[in-house]
Amino acid sequence: MLDQTDIEILRLLTENSRMQMQEIGEQVHLTGQAVRNRINRMEKSGVIQGYTIKIDPKSVGKGLTAFVTIFMKTTDHASFQKYIQSNPSISEANRISGEGCYLLKVNASTQEEIIGILDEILKYGNYKLNLSIEKVK
Repeated sequence: MLDQTDIEILRLLTENSRMQMQEIGEQVHLTGQAVRNRINRMEKSGVIQGYTIKIDPKSVGKGLTAFVTIFMKTTDHASFQKYIQSNPSISEANRISGEGCYLLKVNASTQEEIIGILDEILKYGNYKLNLSIEKVK
Protein backbone atom coordinates (compact mmCIF):
# COMPACT_ATOMS: atom_id res chain seq x y z
CA MET A 1 0.00 0.00 0.00
CA LEU A 2 1.38 3.38 -0.99
CA ASP A 3 1.19 6.34 1.33
CA GLN A 4 1.32 10.02 0.40
CA THR A 5 5.12 10.11 0.78
CA ASP A 6 5.51 7.20 -1.67
CA ILE A 7 3.26 8.99 -4.14
CA GLU A 8 5.33 12.17 -3.82
CA ILE A 9 8.55 10.18 -4.37
CA LEU A 10 7.01 8.64 -7.51
CA ARG A 11 6.00 12.10 -8.76
CA LEU A 12 9.53 13.42 -8.26
CA LEU A 13 11.08 10.39 -10.00
CA THR A 14 8.64 10.76 -12.88
CA GLU A 15 9.80 14.33 -13.39
CA ASN A 16 13.50 13.38 -13.09
CA SER A 17 14.53 9.76 -12.55
CA ARG A 18 18.14 10.86 -12.03
CA MET A 19 17.29 12.89 -8.95
CA GLN A 20 19.58 12.11 -6.00
CA MET A 21 18.10 10.31 -2.95
CA GLN A 22 19.20 13.14 -0.66
CA GLU A 23 17.49 15.72 -2.88
CA ILE A 24 14.26 13.70 -2.90
CA GLY A 25 14.56 13.29 0.88
CA GLU A 26 14.80 17.04 1.37
CA GLN A 27 11.53 17.50 -0.53
CA VAL A 28 9.63 14.73 1.27
CA HIS A 29 11.25 15.30 4.69
CA LEU A 30 13.14 11.99 4.89
CA THR A 31 16.79 10.97 4.87
CA GLY A 32 18.31 9.84 1.61
CA GLN A 33 18.58 6.30 3.03
CA ALA A 34 14.88 6.27 3.98
CA VAL A 35 14.04 7.34 0.42
CA ARG A 36 16.29 4.58 -0.99
CA ASN A 37 14.50 2.01 1.22
CA ARG A 38 11.09 3.16 0.00
CA ILE A 39 12.22 3.06 -3.64
CA ASN A 40 13.68 -0.44 -3.15
CA ARG A 41 10.37 -1.59 -1.66
CA MET A 42 8.43 -0.11 -4.60
CA GLU A 43 10.81 -1.76 -7.08
CA LYS A 44 10.47 -5.17 -5.40
CA SER A 45 6.67 -4.93 -5.26
CA GLY A 46 6.46 -3.96 -8.96
CA VAL A 47 5.17 -0.42 -8.45
CA ILE A 48 8.36 0.87 -10.09
CA GLN A 49 8.93 -1.27 -13.16
CA GLY A 50 11.94 0.49 -14.62
CA TYR A 51 13.65 3.75 -15.42
CA THR A 52 13.86 5.35 -18.82
CA ILE A 53 14.60 8.55 -20.66
CA LYS A 54 12.42 10.72 -22.87
CA ILE A 55 13.81 11.60 -26.27
CA ASP A 56 12.49 14.42 -28.41
CA PRO A 57 11.53 12.59 -31.64
CA LYS A 58 12.32 15.68 -33.75
CA SER A 59 15.91 15.75 -32.51
CA VAL A 60 16.48 12.22 -33.86
CA GLY A 61 14.79 12.87 -37.20
CA LYS A 62 11.35 11.50 -36.27
CA GLY A 63 9.37 14.74 -36.46
CA LEU A 64 6.06 13.27 -37.68
CA THR A 65 3.72 11.73 -35.12
CA ALA A 66 0.73 9.66 -36.19
CA PHE A 67 -1.96 8.01 -34.10
CA VAL A 68 -3.35 4.94 -35.82
CA THR A 69 -6.52 3.15 -34.73
CA ILE A 70 -6.49 -0.46 -35.87
CA PHE A 71 -9.64 -2.44 -36.74
CA MET A 72 -8.56 -6.09 -36.80
CA LYS A 73 -9.91 -8.28 -39.59
CA THR A 74 -8.31 -11.40 -38.15
CA THR A 75 -8.26 -13.05 -34.75
CA ASP A 76 -4.49 -13.54 -35.02
CA HIS A 77 -3.62 -10.88 -32.45
CA ALA A 78 -0.36 -12.64 -31.55
CA SER A 79 1.10 -12.02 -35.02
CA PHE A 80 0.01 -8.39 -34.96
CA GLN A 81 1.48 -7.86 -31.51
CA LYS A 82 4.75 -9.43 -32.68
CA TYR A 83 4.77 -6.97 -35.60
CA ILE A 84 4.16 -4.08 -33.19
CA GLN A 85 7.04 -5.18 -30.95
CA SER A 86 9.44 -5.51 -33.89
CA ASN A 87 8.71 -2.10 -35.45
CA PRO A 88 10.87 0.62 -33.84
CA SER A 89 8.76 3.40 -35.37
CA ILE A 90 5.81 2.31 -33.19
CA SER A 91 6.65 4.02 -29.93
CA GLU A 92 3.47 3.12 -28.08
CA ALA A 93 0.72 0.55 -28.57
CA ASN A 94 -2.42 -0.09 -26.57
CA ARG A 95 -5.16 -2.67 -26.98
CA ILE A 96 -8.34 -0.66 -26.55
CA SER A 97 -12.08 -0.95 -26.13
CA GLY A 98 -14.54 1.24 -27.94
CA GLU A 99 -13.74 2.30 -31.48
CA GLY A 100 -11.09 -0.05 -32.81
CA CYS A 101 -8.94 -2.80 -31.36
CA TYR A 102 -5.54 -1.08 -30.98
CA LEU A 103 -4.24 2.46 -30.81
CA LEU A 104 -0.67 2.98 -32.03
CA LYS A 105 1.60 5.98 -31.69
CA VAL A 106 4.00 6.13 -34.64
CA ASN A 107 7.03 8.42 -34.88
CA ALA A 108 8.35 8.75 -38.42
CA SER A 109 10.78 10.80 -40.49
CA THR A 110 8.64 11.09 -43.60
CA GLN A 111 5.13 10.58 -44.85
CA GLU A 112 6.49 7.72 -46.95
CA GLU A 113 7.60 5.94 -43.78
CA ILE A 114 4.09 6.29 -42.35
CA ILE A 115 2.59 5.00 -45.61
CA GLY A 116 4.91 1.97 -45.46
CA ILE A 117 3.73 1.18 -41.94
CA LEU A 118 0.09 1.60 -42.95
CA ASP A 119 0.62 -0.77 -45.89
CA GLU A 120 2.04 -3.37 -43.47
CA ILE A 121 -0.89 -2.88 -41.08
CA LEU A 122 -3.32 -3.76 -43.89
CA LYS A 123 -2.17 -7.38 -43.54
CA TYR A 124 -3.90 -7.44 -40.14
CA GLY A 125 -6.79 -5.04 -40.50
CA ASN A 126 -8.00 -1.62 -41.50
CA TYR A 127 -6.99 1.61 -39.86
CA LYS A 128 -7.93 5.20 -39.16
CA LEU A 129 -5.08 7.72 -39.22
CA ASN A 130 -4.71 10.94 -37.23
CA LEU A 131 -1.61 13.12 -37.61
CA SER A 132 -0.41 15.24 -34.72
CA ILE A 133 -0.09 18.92 -35.57
CA GLU A 134 1.24 20.02 -32.16
CA LYS A 135 2.28 18.31 -28.94
CA VAL A 136 0.56 20.11 -26.07
CA LYS A 137 1.75 17.98 -23.14
